Amino acid sequence: MIRLISALLTLITCSVYASETYFTTGPAVETIAGLKDCGNRSRVSAVGTIESDDGQQWTVPADTHFQTAPHATDLYNECGGNTLNSVTELDLKKVPLMDAGGDEEFIAYIFADNYFELSVNGTLLAVDPVPFTPFNSNVVRFKAQRPLSVAIKMVDWEENLGLGSEKNRGSNYHPGDGGLVAHFKDTDGNTVGITDANWKAQTFYTAPLADRDCLVINGSIRDSSQCSTDGPQDATEYSAAHWQIPADWTSPIFDDSEWPQATTFTNDTVGVNNKKAYTNFTEVFDAKGADAEFIWSTNLVLDNVVLLRTTFN
Repeated sequence: MIRLISALLTLITCSVYASETYFTTGPAVETIAGLKDCGNRSRVSAVGTIESDDGQQWTVPADTHFQTAPHATDLYNECGGNTLNSVTELDLKKVPLMDAGGDEEFIAYIFADNYFELSVNGTLLAVDPVPFTPFNSNVVRFKAQRPLSVAIKMVDWEENLGLGSEKNRGSNYHPGDGGLVAHFKDTDGNTVGITDANWKAQTFYTAPLADRDCLVINGSIRDSSQCSTDGPQDATEYSAAHWQIPADWTSPIFDDSEWPQATTFTNDTVGVNNKKAYTNFTEVFDAKGADAEFIWSTNLVLDNVVLLRTTFN
């Protein structure tokens, strides 16, 4: 009985701790100059650390498995990879078969702005080979057992570490935007699932915040919709909000029932109609009868680390 009470207290404590909001101010300290060098046409995918008001250290824009996990196969990758003109040029037999347990084979087609990590049934299968830009798209082939519990970590990368922004559109601190579109198929070409409003989406890093009070926290709701998305010339005194990511969030038995539903966005809003990494593969991303939608949290601009979950039967 004592052990049971102790375990319950630990669970309650962890749950409360995981939902607490932590704030940082100003820029982070760079710890990695860049995860991948794509030359002059790309933005630098640097990583940094920053201390919150309580003295806790945070990695920005996110802790990732980029340096240790398998990289997803290219559909379109101008950073030293393949640049296919359409899905018809893809030879699936040359795509490595990842193992999430089970005998049925599936294919995931993914376009991520900027970076993704794909887990199925609790197993990390592959990560985005380009953390920042140029924009790319990928395919992941894997075997698994239904139902498919799909968990995707999304990171909207940043140039101004700790401040969720980049030099763009005449501003030194322009907040960028994110977005994910994906289509999962079986080996017969049948749609297993697509990105849509049925997914769950939770935010774990929001920046830049000109005013911390603009952020509304209500239970599992982390609403930054009232926060400014303007791009100033100087945001060095701006803040960022952080939340601890649960260690077991990719598990099929993880309880995401209180997470908000994903918000969908149009192609125009995300701005992909001039990106070949997307437009070359509209036959899978905008398939007739299975048109995958771009998904994110409620704030496509300020929410920079978003965890996405769903189950396909």
